[in-house]
Amino acid sequence: MKVICNQSEIMGALNIALRAVSSKTSLPILECFLLEAKGEELVITTNDMELGIETKILCRVDNPGRIAVNARIFSDIIRKLPEEVVFLETDSNYVMYITCGKAKFKISGVSGEEFPMLPIGSKENAVTISQFTLKDMIAKTIFAISANDNTAIMTGENFEIKDGKLRVVAMDGHRIGIRNTDLREEYKESNTIIPGKTLLEISKILSGNMDDKVDIYFMDKQVLFEFDKTVVLSRLIEGKYFPINPMLNSAYTTKITVNKKEISDCLDRALLLVKESEKRPVILDIKNGVMSLSINSSLGTMNEELEIIKDGDDLTICFNPKFLVDAFRAIDDETITLFMNGVKNPCFIRDANDTYIYLILPVISFVG
Repeated sequence: MKVICNQSEIMGALNIALRAVSSKTSLPILECFLLEAKGEELVITTNDMELGIETKILCRVDNPGRIAVNARIFSDIIRKLPEEVVFLETDSNYVMYITCGKAKFKISGVSGEEFPMLPIGSKENAVTISQFTLKDMIAKTIFAISANDNTAIMTGENFEIKDGKLRVVAMDGHRIGIRNTDLREEYKESNTIIPGKTLLEISKILSGNMDDKVDIYFMDKQVLFEFDKTVVLSRLIEGKYFPINPMLNSAYTTKITVNKKEISDCLDRALLLVKESEKRPVILDIKNGVMSLSINSSLGTMNEELEIIKDGDDLTICFNPKFLVDAFRAIDDETITLFMNGVKNPCFIRDANDTYIYLILPVISFVG
């Protein structure tokens, strides 16, 4: 293999591919990049057997070929090179020679035939949305997935396509985050659970531009994302997602509307007195026109009043303050509306069109 490419371009591709390099494996080949030169492209592939990435750059290929090289070593070398032309060449013993300016490296590789190729099946019925929309939907729900592997379904997000809409749902047993978006076309109904790890890596790679598109292929046990010059293939989490529609009760006895920045700033101040080990809740005391937020911990106490618009009953209710903060940060509206139905039922934060719905369970043991 003999390739001539630009340092910044190959480094950009390596940064994408690194997201699927296995960090804990008994198979050294999974710690490698597969580099394949063909036509006018250098194809870079990584695969940790759950997530796989293939990305390409344009380059000059004087001699096609493939080789697998240690991803950490190769990417560290390329990163330290000057932003000039990079020459990559391999010999019959799978040794790679890297030259850029006056810098010359020689590293050992292995045959590319040993690398597990991505099992990309038939790509049919792509769902096309903007990269901005997908990135935004992930960012504004992913915080609600579970970190506990004991319930595998909760470590992923439910992607449901139905009636011309895409609904993304995350939940951890204490809260639910939902984002809905209209699709420009009618697509076949589907319901899949995508691992949170996959979505986190996808969100870091996507450009976030409204005009840039991403094609999503929902397969039997896999999901494939294709955009720009990159393909991301991931396994799906098997099983059926929890039926959340019955949980989305619109009944309420107390409804408040509050300035999002004011309540977010107030909660940020309250969190200064919260130790992770104590898990002290914030107490919301809601009366006509005023809501008092208070917290009492071993570090001290805090109380602050906010102006609100209230409809319904007075209410004193407790929440994990971090859950409220996470939900408020995911909302772009200037004002937010909270719907509550007593001290033991969940609080709903939603807009008029249900573009977003956040459900948070109260902490009932602290209600006096």
